[in-house]
Amino acid sequence: MWIDLIGFMAAFLSTAAFVPQAYKISKEKTAKGVSLTMYLVMLTGVLLWETYGLMITSRPVILANLITASLLIYIIYIKVKYKN
Repeated sequence: MWIDLIGFMAAFLSTAAFVPQAYKISKEKTAKGVSLTMYLVMLTGVLLWETYGLMITSRPVILANLITASLLIYIIYIKVKYKN
């Protein structure tokens, strides 16, 4: 139980780190200054973590990476859509 609690806390904090950036991009409708390469590499890593989480059936890993991937995809979408 404690292991999953620590996992969920780590997942929450790691995922929450992307929320301010996604909020700012959503509000301003621009991703100027955001590195597309960095977010593509990060998304690739997160998708690999998601695969790993599914393979080992780790709920914290699965949940965190699913949410983080969604935020990253949104940021990448805005970056590409507004080409800035």
